[in-house]
Amino acid sequence: MLICHVVGARPNLMKAAPVVQALSAYPMEQMVVHTGQHYDFNMSEVFIKQLGMKAPDINLQVGSGTHAQQTAQIMSRFEPVLLESKPDLVVVYGDVNSTVAAALVCSKLMIRIAHVEAGLRSFDRTMPEEINRLLADQLCDLLFTPSEDANRNLAREGVSPEKVFLVGNVMIDTLVRMLPETEESLPADLPSKYALVTLHRPSNVDEMDWLAELISGLESASRELAFIFPVHPRTRQKISEFGIKPNGNGHIRFLEPLPYLEFLSLQRNATVVITDSGGVQEETTYLGVPCLTVRENTERPVTVSMGTNILVGRSAQRLIREIGRVLERPGKRGEIPPLWDGHAAERIASVIAGDGLPALENQTFPLAEIDESPSPGKTEGHGQPS
Repeated sequence: MLICHVVGARPNLMKAAPVVQALSAYPMEQMVVHTGQHYDFNMSEVFIKQLGMKAPDINLQVGSGTHAQQTAQIMSRFEPVLLESKPDLVVVYGDVNSTVAAALVCSKLMIRIAHVEAGLRSFDRTMPEEINRLLADQLCDLLFTPSEDANRNLAREGVSPEKVFLVGNVMIDTLVRMLPETEESLPADLPSKYALVTLHRPSNVDEMDWLAELISGLESASRELAFIFPVHPRTRQKISEFGIKPNGNGHIRFLEPLPYLEFLSLQRNATVVITDSGGVQEETTYLGVPCLTVRENTERPVTVSMGTNILVGRSAQRLIREIGRVLERPGKRGEIPPLWDGHAAERIASVIAGDGLPALENQTFPLAEIDESPSPGKTEGHGQPS
């Protein structure tokens, strides 16, 4: 049996690493195809080394481009790989263009597909990732979900329950494994209290007025708290393109993108994390670190309902107020969602190998039961510190 893993971005690598490792316990071959969707060294190759993965067997070297260009190039370059290698199963991860492109090619060639992190929904179709999630889940044969809300979403969309497996969060598998190494990665001159910032989504960095207002808001809040801001290449490009000049008060430390261990180390020790990243919302929930998400919605509502996440929307004033609340009293208290225990990849491997899903006391979700409450992922009813 040959398993082909398709990765294309930093979060894919963090999700694939534990699955590749778990499957290595079974008598099967594996290959990893990197699409090259993230081509920056710090955003890709360093992560592969830190995660202990072998170098990808194939790199499609797609690079940047519009969504259509990137998706089309991945499809045209991936198809010959499949025709030559003839895998029994292709595993795709998350919600990037590589995910939906690989799933489309496999579906046309009648190759079985598994989607790790299936069922997540923001209910915001202006997000390219939401379109990728919807399409991938309709095409895949095995859907591995991280939380019960994902199961409800798939049931609502008519996905056969026989395809769906609640396994937990593979991102947390990687976090649990790497966490003991983070103390050695702390900068020597780290402030005793600081906010960690990561922003990269088009909704936050592609509009000049909003990006300028957001950075101004961070500068205002930094009078009370040191800020560390590893700047994503897209964000750095837009800051330069728009001519946005931080006021240079010295309280915001702008850094290059960081490798996984260094970034996880900063997350673990932060007073508060400000982000628009889905993965960071999950990691801060596990770590118990207050998280302020600069988005109107989230495809990971469990981080709000159970975890430490607060949606602040597109409001610099709301962001400043929430930072102030964290400083005035302990941040939002949360708990770790079920099955976010570091063993999700083992459950995935068991299903792929044909052993089925191990019996779990807390896996009691009836797939036929559909939640008729208002759609998750909206700011109503969420976001107040507990």
